Amino acid sequence: MADLVGNTPMVRVRRVTAGLPAGVEVYAKLEYFNPGGSVSDRAALRMMRDAQAEGRLGSGKILLDRASGDTGTAYSMLGAAMDIPVHLVVPANVDTPRKTISLAFGTHILDSDADAGSAGAVAKTKALVAADAATDRRYFHADQFGNPANPRAHYLTTAPEIWEATRGRVTHLVAGLGTTGTLMGTGRRLKLYNPDVTVIAVEPDVVSHGFEGPGQVPTAAQPQIFRKSEIDALECVEATQGWAMAGRLAREEGLLVGYSAGAAMVAALRVAQTLTQGVVVAVFPDHAEAQQDA
Repeated sequence: MADLVGNTPMVRVRRVTAGLPAGVEVYAKLEYFNPGGSVSDRAALRMMRDAQAEGRLGSGKILLDRASGDTGTAYSMLGAAMDIPVHLVVPANVDTPRKTISLAFGTHILDSDADAGSAGAVAKTKALVAADAATDRRYFHADQFGNPANPRAHYLTTAPEIWEATRGRVTHLVAGLGTTGTLMGTGRRLKLYNPDVTVIAVEPDVVSHGFEGPGQVPTAAQPQIFRKSEIDALECVEATQGWAMAGRLAREEGLLVGYSAGAAMVAALRVAQTLTQGVVVAVFPDHAEAQQDA
């Protein structure tokens, strides 16, 4: 299962982009073809493998993190496949298909204060890690929001795949902001290939949905993967626009995706409409099923 992570397909978006100049191409990187169903498989696998190589995971150690979204599913799937126990801290009021999937993989869910939301999950995770450090040290805290292995996964895999698929012609990368690992790692490597590649961050308005996802850039109080100096532009997309575009992508392209991919496509189209020549690649992080709770 771990060996199936990565090497996802990339398809050209043609009907939604009708009317663009002939010299402008827009592609979607379909990350829901990963075995766990999302781009988060890449980061989870890299964090787990790096920790194993460094002796921080294995021999009965438990992977612990706060995760109620795609990364939780990725930890759970890979944990089951690699015989690594997984404990996830999730707000008590979160009841999503992804939580059910994690439970099916045998993951142990630790409820945090429902009223405190993500902040409560952060606090409980920190308390568990601190208590564990003072006792039997059974946890490996994966720390998806601060672990450098997260962006490194995309530096090592996602970016080279895009570069190869476009034969080095990619001019613009468009990706959403969650942990920000996808954008940072992929953009960093693409700019190493060609400093003129433009990196565009997408920040959908998802506050009302009440769960972690794109748009929740880590605050200054948290370890940060995000580096504002490494992006060239920030596109804000309303959730309604993301959902509307997701509907178009399903009907017109046969791509069944949720608001995150829809928002990335909205931003990619905005960028493409300013160009006369270019190759724009938008990362579609997961399938519509992952966001049916939104």
